[in-house]
Amino acid sequence: MVDIATRVYNHKWKIDPIVRSLIDTDFYKLLMCQSVFRNHPDTVVTFRLINRSTHVPLADLVDEGELREQLDHIRTLSLSRGESTFLRGNTFYGKRQMFRPEFMEWFENLRLPPYHLERRGDQYELTFEGPWPEVMLWEIPALAVLMELRSRAVLNSMGRFELQVLYARAMTRVWEKLAPLRDLAGLKLADFGTRRRHSFLWQDWCVQALMEAMGDKFIGTSNCLIAMRREVEAIGTNAHELPMVYAALADTDEELAEAPYKVLADWHEEHEGNLRVILPDTFGTESFLAHAPGWLAGWTGIRVDSGDPAKGAEIAIDWWKSHGEDPREKLIIFSDGLDAGKIEELHKQFSGRVKVSFGWGTLLTNDFRGLVPGDALAPFSLVCKAAAANGRPTVKLSDNPNKAMGPAEEIKRYRRVFGVGAQEALDVIV
Repeated sequence: MVDIATRVYNHKWKIDPIVRSLIDTDFYKLLMCQSVFRNHPDTVVTFRLINRSTHVPLADLVDEGELREQLDHIRTLSLSRGESTFLRGNTFYGKRQMFRPEFMEWFENLRLPPYHLERRGDQYELTFEGPWPEVMLWEIPALAVLMELRSRAVLNSMGRFELQVLYARAMTRVWEKLAPLRDLAGLKLADFGTRRRHSFLWQDWCVQALMEAMGDKFIGTSNCLIAMRREVEAIGTNAHELPMVYAALADTDEELAEAPYKVLADWHEEHEGNLRVILPDTFGTESFLAHAPGWLAGWTGIRVDSGDPAKGAEIAIDWWKSHGEDPREKLIIFSDGLDAGKIEELHKQFSGRVKVSFGWGTLLTNDFRGLVPGDALAPFSLVCKAAAANGRPTVKLSDNPNKAMGPAEEIKRYRRVFGVGAQEALDVIV
């Protein structure tokens, strides 16, 4: 096992680039990329970094030269032969050749497009603009770089033994979180922690800890590279990015209202089984389900990713019942800001009523809260979102208005078109 503390102590030797592979990304980015490559290859999209935790002065913590060096390194990456073989020949979600030959040929020749970076006060403005299939693959590595550079900046002044103690305490914390979860019958748990991880080595350690502690309760990781190296399942379906861009491309209010369902119609043509999971909260879950076509009720499940998770699950259960579906045969994936206590609570509340699975993210792979002075390693909410498509702004409403994004007038229009009323504002931790 890698001695993480020693590697961190020596990181100035440039042993480890932060992102070392184009598949050091979430699996759902690759699934979505193939769909976008087929359906919208020429759409020009802009992605933008958004630091929701404005109290964290990224530009003061992260050296601009080092940030550029890491981003420039990512632009040199291409698929290795082994990575290409893994994607071409492996079985994902029970399906061989998940990735089509024409997509793989394109991906094998891909180098990520240029970025734009400048400092604005104590924050960075970081954007990526270009053909949608290319720029969308910047999202995860850009976030991983910024999160790890922030970690390195905090750890830079710590000595070898201080680092050993820090990581020993962090490892103990993870192990203690897993202890009560080991006894939950039927638990299904996946690592979703790539985008806001403490570091690549730490995420890899967390996956190994889950493998040993949880046995078959651990069903895989969202990180494609770690899945390949550790020989576990790559986990992921789709994200808010798809309906946000499809909606921005709509010319009328009527087309806007249909955009979220057009996304899933395209997805339906390509995937089946456990990849047919609805993410309904982009423009409000209740509105989405109230107007959803009947065929979506036959899909495998729903992912709950914002708002009160228990409320979201109850809404999904009622919707399935109203369409004559047996909720006990359906899957609910919880994935918003989870930690061990919430996982245990939700599992006990819904196990037996539905099939339940959990995507555990930032508070698995980046929980160093209280472990350094000033809580300088506490996780924070950093995202990189599609901000425009063909020059039109994107919007996300969410089930939590504190996660909404987009111009105020467009948010107002979307709320009208999708019939979104009052929403409960919840704190955004990660």
